[in-house]
Parts: sequence; structure tokens; C-alpha cells
Amino acid sequence: MNDCDDRLLYRLAFSALRSLTPALATNILERAGSERAFFTLSERQLSAMMGFGNRLFGAAARSEALRQAEAELVFIENNSISCHYFTDAAYPKRLLNCEDAPLMLYGLGDCDLNHSRFISVVGTRHATAYGTDFVENFVSDLASLLPEKAVIVSGLAYGIDICAHRAALKAGLPTVAVLAHGLNMIYPSQHRHTAVEIVRSGGCLLTDYRSSTAIHKGNFLARNRIVAGLSDALVVVESASKGGALVTAGLSAGYNRDVFALPGRISDKYSAGCNSLISNHVAGLVTSASDFCSQMRWQVVSRESEQPSLFVELTADEQAVLDIMTERGEVTLAELGCRIDIPVPRLMAMLVDMEFRSLILNIPGGRYRPR
Repeated sequence: MNDCDDRLLYRLAFSALRSLTPALATNILERAGSERAFFTLSERQLSAMMGFGNRLFGAAARSEALRQAEAELVFIENNSISCHYFTDAAYPKRLLNCEDAPLMLYGLGDCDLNHSRFISVVGTRHATAYGTDFVENFVSDLASLLPEKAVIVSGLAYGIDICAHRAALKAGLPTVAVLAHGLNMIYPSQHRHTAVEIVRSGGCLLTDYRSSTAIHKGNFLARNRIVAGLSDALVVVESASKGGALVTAGLSAGYNRDVFALPGRISDKYSAGCNSLISNHVAGLVTSASDFCSQMRWQVVSRESEQPSLFVELTADEQAVLDIMTERGEVTLAELGCRIDIPVPRLMAMLVDMEFRSLILNIPGGRYRPR
């Protein structure tokens, strides 16, 4: 074993010890001198040096940590895994400011984890057309608005997460998928192709779990602290009144990150969580990428050369909807569905979007009319 492997081995073992925070780890290393010294000193020497006893100082705990680290080192070398230790310059500085940050991150891919702009996008696994349309437009517009490419962070889960990753790939933005398991697998397996594209397109698969870690539902909540701490801001797109996205929002707020939520109708199950975040002042209301950048006070690409439009730009489908409403005065969703060849879920999402853009009014009785 060469010196680099030897150093990494002891870092892997040290970072795997449970309950170690960056602050406590720094304190131990300052007194012990190095990770290797921590594993070679006796339990009595460590206790005397630290001024207290701890089960982590026991020979059995340290021996087991080294044994597991040796197996993990083989996996890392065989699969070109990048290791980001908390004292390394490449370790994400935003995350290091969180007191419960992991000591080691394992990555697959070549993404700068200290890039100038990181944005996390999370939400329900039961995404609707309204939510997915927002994510696709939001990420696409970010790509054209920001002078530097923003990095989109999410969790590779069903629904809003995978939509955010795919929207980033489509817009040419790097994206980071934070996993709740080791890099020996992809869960859910249906997202394996997207995971491959993330790595190939300058993004990264990132986790604090070793390859030997079994999947456990608690890990999915625990990994949310990385999704929250890695970014400058979090955007919640659709959430029921309870869910992992709300946990992530709470973590982000606790880390003093900016939190935003997409509003929705009070009758929509998967807007209840977002509406609650907004009404309880945990999150700011966001309706577009332009709105987001303005609230973040981020410089955007100058568009002075463009002639301002006196009219709202409409898609062909939106114009058709407005034409019908203008003709009839007021219409129901069913009436619109009979007059225009658009699937009902997409039509509903379009109506909500047009309502938020102040193009139409939703009036009592489930009817719509133009403003």
C-alpha cells in the first residue's frame, strides 16, 4: 500500500465512526495529530489526551472501522470513486458550514462542489403536470438567465426529483444527485440511465454512505441534510402536508439557506405543503426563474438589446383557450375539454399557470373567464 492509499484508509476508517461531527473530529485530530495516530494510540492514551472516555476509543470499535475501510478502499479504487474529506479543499464549503455535515463524501463524476451557484429542487414523488411543467420551465430559464451555469441538486427519486435532474440535462446544466445508499447501486433502478447521463454530462452522484450500506428508509431522510446544505437555495415544488420535501425545507431554513415554494390552489393535495411553507413564512413564494433570481439578488444576463413586448406572449394552446373564453365569456373545464384537443391533466396545469400569470380568473362554480 502506498502513502496515498494508507492516508485514505485511515480517513475512511475515521470518517465512518458514528457520531463524529466536523467540530469533534477537528478537536480529536488536533490532539491526536492525525487519523493514523488515532488508530495506533491506546484507548488509555486517547482518553487521557481528550480528557474523557468514549466507546469510539475502544480497540474493538477502531479495529472494526479499519476492517470495513480496507474493503471500501478496494471498491473505491476499482470503480474510480472520488473521496471528498472534510479537510480537503474540494469538500463543499457550503456543506461544511452545517454542524452535522458528514466527514466523507463519495462521488462519481466530475462536478465542482464549490461552484458559484447551487440550487436544490425537491418535491413530491407524485408530481402533477403543474409541478413538472414548472420545474422544466424554471430550470430551462435559469440556464438562459444566469451568466454562469447553475448546478441543480436533487435526490434522484420519483416525481419532482427526477424531473429536476432531467430538466438540467436537457438545459445543459450540471446536476448532482444525492443518494441515500452507496455507489454500488442506483435506486430506483428505473433511473439508472439518467444517473449515467448525469455523470457523463459534468454532474455527479454523491453520497455519504459506503458501498456496504444497506438501503434503509431512514437514510433517505438523513441524506436530505446534504441536499439542503449543499446549495445556496432550496425550491420546493409540490408537497403534501407531510413529506420529505418539507423536512428538507426545515433543514435548509435551519442552515440559513433561502427557501422558496411554488404556490398552488388550496384544493390541491400536493400544494398543501408548499402553501403551508409560504403562509408560515418558512419559504418565499416563487413563480418563475426570473422571480427567483430577483429575490436571490443574482445578476442575470442583460437583455437590453431586446425590444420590450407590449403584450404577453402566449403559446398556441393558451391563445386557443383565451379565444374560447372570450367568445363564451365563462367556461368550465369540461366545456374547454370538448372544444380543444388537449389532455385534461395538461389543460388543468395550463389553467393554473394562466391564473397565476393573471391571464384568467377562476370564479365560483368551477368556471373560468378572461381577465
